[in-house]
Amino acid sequence: MTPPNKTTLWQIHDDRPGHHNQLRGLTSALTELLSLDVHTLRAPSPRSSLAALWSKRFPLDSGLPAPDLILGAGHATHLAVLAARRAYGGLAIVLMKPSLPSALFDLCLIPEHDQVSESEKVVTTRGVLNIVRPTQQHNRRSGLLLIGGPSAAHDWSNEQMLEQITTITSSNPSIQWRLTNSRRTPPSFLEHLAKKKIANLQVTLHQDTHSAWVPEQLAQAAQVWVSEDSVSMVYEALTSGAAVGVLDVPSRRHGRVAAGVDTLTESGWATRFADWQPGVWLAPPPAQLNEARRCAEIVCRRLRSRSAA
Repeated sequence: MTPPNKTTLWQIHDDRPGHHNQLRGLTSALTELLSLDVHTLRAPSPRSSLAALWSKRFPLDSGLPAPDLILGAGHATHLAVLAARRAYGGLAIVLMKPSLPSALFDLCLIPEHDQVSESEKVVTTRGVLNIVRPTQQHNRRSGLLLIGGPSAAHDWSNEQMLEQITTITSSNPSIQWRLTNSRRTPPSFLEHLAKKKIANLQVTLHQDTHSAWVPEQLAQAAQVWVSEDSVSMVYEALTSGAAVGVLDVPSRRHGRVAAGVDTLTESGWATRFADWQPGVWLAPPPAQLNEARRCAEIVCRRLRSRSAA
């Protein structure tokens, strides 16, 4: 049973790390505004979710208290979110553009690069939600390099990336740079980077980090460079309040996510390496970005309106 004055929240996930991160981001922001009783559930299969929706019986409740809020991130969670609401009530909220009509949910928090129109049930966000929190305590002698790799939308060039990193580190010799890679980073890139023997660069492999490592580094680094393919990291860096640069990566196709990065750089939120003058400090974000907090406040208002109805 949920203690009095607590709000029961069900997080429904699909085991994908990026979706987990979004749920954690919104939930963390909600805990600053509400006293929460949080329960995390893995989404059942689409067939099981559809059957649950039809029968009004959610298969994963296991005696849990009925939810006030039901959050889902990822297409595999959408039917489960609706099934849970039909069985127990609560506000059904999805993060990212749903595969089902948005009118079926109480609230959809959708990145603006998905190019949807806002409505009573749709709120657009600048990038996907994340767990990073803004800070004003950045160390001007600390810098961070977040490196991705080839993707559906991007190719890769070791030579191009190495040239950019060499220019950045040599132009800012007083800054101690830390670099981490991702699962997509070609092993050959790290081999070539090691041969450069850059004195003010420390490499931490992604497999040697933990889930809070990047947020911890973002809380320290005053300048952050992110490879263009790692779009979610660009938004995490901006959320931290650091000055953000975008490392150029060869493009396979220019889709809506890449267009979103263009919008960021054109509006002064971030600086492309091609537009940066070596030795010049990156421009800070023009305003504070904290989309998880903004969305949490919207959710709280919806919850209060529902309670008052």
